[in-house]
Amino acid sequence: MSKKKIAFICVHNSCRSQIAEALGKALAGDKFDFYSAGTETKPQINQDAVRLIKDLYGIDMEQTQYSKTFNRIPTPDIAISMGCDVGCPYIGRAFDENWWLQDPTGQSDEVFIGVIKEIEKNILQLKNRVL
Repeated sequence: MSKKKIAFICVHNSCRSQIAEALGKALAGDKFDFYSAGTETKPQINQDAVRLIKDLYGIDMEQTQYSKTFNRIPTPDIAISMGCDVGCPYIGRAFDENWWLQDPTGQSDEVFIGVIKEIEKNILQLKNRVL
């Protein structure tokens, strides 16, 4: 049986969704295939996110991930919005979940780490659910 595909979606695919893809692969990659995407792209992943994920988990997101639009990933079985504080992107279907995460871009490391830990908690809960 193939693993379900989970996509984390935000507008720019440079921070929260990239963190979720990295942590999803690390924490629940045995159960799901994880992707991230946006409706727009950035030239690189948020450098604070890259630094903190490397410090906290030893994962180098820049080695395995890049900013991409929704049409560049496989059709997901489950689509999760990172938060609509900047306007929910339309991806051609309704979101299965919205995690309502604040965008930590430009914030302190403490704010970033809080968002990272919230993403980690949500992924572990997702892993333990029967989907």
